[in-house]
This record gives sequence, structure tokens and C-alpha cells, in this order.
Amino acid sequence: MDVILIQDVDNLGAKNEVVKVKNGYARNFLLPRQLAVESSPSNRKQLEERMKQVKKKEEKMLAEFNSVVAKLKETALKIGAKTGTSGKIFGSVTSLQISRAIREQKGYDIDRRKITIPEDVKELGTYKASIDFGPGQSAEVEFEVVAE
Repeated sequence: MDVILIQDVDNLGAKNEVVKVKNGYARNFLLPRQLAVESSPSNRKQLEERMKQVKKKEEKMLAEFNSVVAKLKETALKIGAKTGTSGKIFGSVTSLQISRAIREQKGYDIDRRKITIPEDVKELGTYKASIDFGPGQSAEVEFEVVAE
């Protein structure tokens, strides 16, 4: 029996996938728990419409992602830090400071947990941070640490 999965099912398939299963498994497990629906012509049309909507939504998100990345890469962010006489920073630059700088200088609100800094930033200079926008969508942002 062919069924269309409504949710991800372990060892069977992902959401919106058409899979072939035994009749008893479908009738006794998948259908009563509303994990799947029978693969009828009307349900297949609904699946196609859902997939079209998902594709449009993904294209819109990708276009928005590209515009945000282009705006972030235009110029380097400037982050002010208190320094000693030797040019070392008191403390270090964190993802929270980068998030605030993006909000103030570029106008985008990016969660600090999505920003990763590969190295400790304890001196003045130019560094790179990575921003994770979701599955397979990430970008590198350049930022400059300057003395206040």
C-alpha cells in the first residue's frame, strides 16, 4: 500500500514523502496515529500543492538570505573595545557584541547564538565571524576591533 507521510517516521521516510508499506503496518500503525494518509489521487494533488508552496517559501527565504548577506558584506563592522597601552583588549569580543553591532550599524537583528567566532579576539585588528542562518545557509562577516 502506498501512503503519504505527514510527519517524519524513523526508519521509513521524511515528511511529504510517498512510501510503499505493508497493508497491516499502514492500517494498524501509520493511519490511526495520523503519521500518514492513503495515497489517493486527491491526496497526491494536495501533496503537489504543498510542495509548490514549500518551494516558493524556500525561494523567498533564499532571496532574503542573499540580500542580508550582501548588506553584511558591504563594509566591515566596527566594534569598540577598551584597551591597554599595548593594544590588548580588556576581556574579549563576544558574539553578543557582534550581534549588537550588526543591529546598530546594519539594521538587522541576528540572534547571538547563531554567531560563532573561530578564535579568541583579545587584540585590536580585523577578524571574521560566521553566522548560521539555517540548514546549509551560512555567511562570514568581517569585523574590526577598534579602541574606544
